[in-house]
Amino acid sequence: MISSKLKNTVFSLVLLVSGPSGLWAGPVVIKFATLAPEGSAWMNTMKDLNQELKKETQGQVSFKIYAGGVAGDEKDVLRKIRIGEMQAGGFTGLGLGEIAPKVRILDSPWLFKNVLEVDFIRKKFHARFEKAFLKGGFVFLGWSDLGFVHFFSQRPFSNLDALRKDKIWIWEGDPIAEAAFKVLGINPIPLSELDVMTSLQTGMIDTVYGPPLAVTALQWFTKTQYIDPVSLAYASGAVLVSKKIFDQLNPSQQKILKKVSLKYLTRLNALARKDNDEALRALQKQGLTLSPNPDPQTMKLYKVLGQKAREALVGKLYSQKFLDEVQNSLKTFRQHHGRSTHTG
Repeated sequence: MISSKLKNTVFSLVLLVSGPSGLWAGPVVIKFATLAPEGSAWMNTMKDLNQELKKETQGQVSFKIYAGGVAGDEKDVLRKIRIGEMQAGGFTGLGLGEIAPKVRILDSPWLFKNVLEVDFIRKKFHARFEKAFLKGGFVFLGWSDLGFVHFFSQRPFSNLDALRKDKIWIWEGDPIAEAAFKVLGINPIPLSELDVMTSLQTGMIDTVYGPPLAVTALQWFTKTQYIDPVSLAYASGAVLVSKKIFDQLNPSQQKILKKVSLKYLTRLNALARKDNDEALRALQKQGLTLSPNPDPQTMKLYKVLGQKAREALVGKLYSQKFLDEVQNSLKTFRQHHGRSTHTG
């Protein structure tokens, strides 16, 4: 028979090496998937983040990164996270909307004029966004901006009538893009992001959209010739980790993961914004043409169409009350900071 004293000693040792769930503890490897390709600013930042995370946790917590869409598109990654094959991801608005629909307000067409407005709204409504992610089963680690979205085409952007004749790609299953194209009177061709390059090469599509840096990284620009100077929207992204694996970390590890992630993702956002501006100039140096700015009447039309598109998503992604709160907050911000021109 084992003595009572020996039993207590064994029990104490079990507690010492057990995780918060009472299971045998060991290094936690978080499988992380992203569409960002190797060599991109996003991937370089994630690798630096991972190195510091391993150092700060003495090798007990780290990411195993699957880049370039090798784990599938965002819906594939979400499915894999929910069944435990993956535990984290870098998501664009499409993936974020699958988890927390109201967050898609940030990708609304023609809502933001500059990054100051983006930062203001994200900060003001941060607690609600974070709560929405938690409700969807994820812990928010930080924003990972993609930037202002532009059309890239094989023909010049003269007016909306000309754009409607193009064979325009739409990210399959994206309600924000669907709403924007509907008010523009465009019938787009739905495809997974992973099928865009092949479709450009075969002529199935001739017009795409995205931030200049992403279009450069994905090489889509090689099959286009013109850039629309007016941005369609601001594309927000975020890094999220499954609450299930986050809860397996002890409080100290959770704190380190959040701290290190915030540090590097804040740095990434600043870099991405700078690189997007540089990418837009670089693409023009490589032969792409920036179409002339539209006339004031067209700009007014964009404003009306943007409001119409946002209203169309009430009850689908967010409530009328939430939309009003965001738009009224933005209106107040502009009154205090001036009505600056669009910088996207």
